[in-house]
Amino acid sequence: MKLFRWFSMLVLTAALGAQVFDFSPEQARMFELSVMEKIADLALIPPRLNSSPLPQYDYDQLDYGMTIGIARTPGGRLWAAWVAGEDGPRAFFVLASSDDDGATWSKPRLVVDAQSKNLPMFRSVLVGNVWTDPQGRLWLFFSQSMMQFDGRAGSWAAVCENPDAAEPQWSTPRRIWHGFTLNKPTVLSTGEWLLPVSLNPKGFGPFEGAFRELDGYRGANLFASTDQGATWTRRGHVAFPNATWDEHMTVERKDGSLWMLARTTTGLMQSSSADRGKTWATPSEPPAIRHPVARFHLRRLASGRILLVKHGATIEAHEGRSKLTAWLSEDEGLTWKGGLMLDERTGISYPDGFQAPDGTLYISYDRNRATDGEILLARFTEEDVLAGAVVNGKSRLKALISRPLGPKRQPGK
Repeated sequence: MKLFRWFSMLVLTAALGAQVFDFSPEQARMFELSVMEKIADLALIPPRLNSSPLPQYDYDQLDYGMTIGIARTPGGRLWAAWVAGEDGPRAFFVLASSDDDGATWSKPRLVVDAQSKNLPMFRSVLVGNVWTDPQGRLWLFFSQSMMQFDGRAGSWAAVCENPDAAEPQWSTPRRIWHGFTLNKPTVLSTGEWLLPVSLNPKGFGPFEGAFRELDGYRGANLFASTDQGATWTRRGHVAFPNATWDEHMTVERKDGSLWMLARTTTGLMQSSSADRGKTWATPSEPPAIRHPVARFHLRRLASGRILLVKHGATIEAHEGRSKLTAWLSEDEGLTWKGGLMLDERTGISYPDGFQAPDGTLYISYDRNRATDGEILLARFTEEDVLAGAVVNGKSRLKALISRPLGPKRQPGK
């Protein structure tokens, strides 16, 4: 980080000129934060989407894999997105596609890499998702931040109008707000879209304490769109105790209320809203569900059931990031049935998915990010979940989406 130290000295010299001040420790820290906030403005520059990423970003050049999400286009093409580089400041996004229902996958087709040798520190693209909206457009959500989290970051979106084309065209990314969007929007019965946006409790490292004016907005935010994503308006948020990345997901209950689950440092917590997300009940632990500090997946299915993908062979327990299982609820999340084991191994995490028009369920997840770096796919049905075993002949578990083939980077390098 020699360039960063040089840049900091340059900013300091420019700010002070030839004068020398006797700063108190508090004044010194305030000045440092003012400099860091200026550096964080470098994350406001719109990133470039690289639709011709080969050979620079081919699999033999990648050494890490953390799943982001998976989506299906109207023509049946699957798109998968994952993080390469690391779960940290060097992170960037890679997308690939499949035209045979996940049997085989393309080489990387799109990369979002915000790193630049001209910057004083790393600029990461770390958190996001892919989502097909009701109009059939493919959305790519991603965060951009200096280092891993600069106290503000930013949730960006790009839209592809022709995701089934030989050469899909993407819109210029636009910044929706601060923070991160990890999970897909929820489409309400009113037609509104609700986008989950998390703003972490504080910045990391030298950014800790930056952007104090945002402290009242930190937590699990929801942004609403009433015009199919043309504009987004912040509707409300939940400040969960023991907050971390939130990674919150929301489903609409049959009575019109909203139910939210979120990740905290003590496991899952829940809240509910009776006014479409404007105000929320005091957070509490969800009944019976126990889960590690990790991402989960929650969604309403066409059958009316709610799908939950979590860690643990039972709904009431877990053994860390292992034993990824699928469950169904027929009473709005009060009790759960089934328990299909998607992957019994350790080092698996971060499920995301969708339901196809024929009812088939698709879940992507990762395995041993820094070593194997595998992005995997489970394809199954509600029948499989209720039986606790694969009973549908078309279902398939542990299918490979991608694996990095490049030499592994040594920690700290």
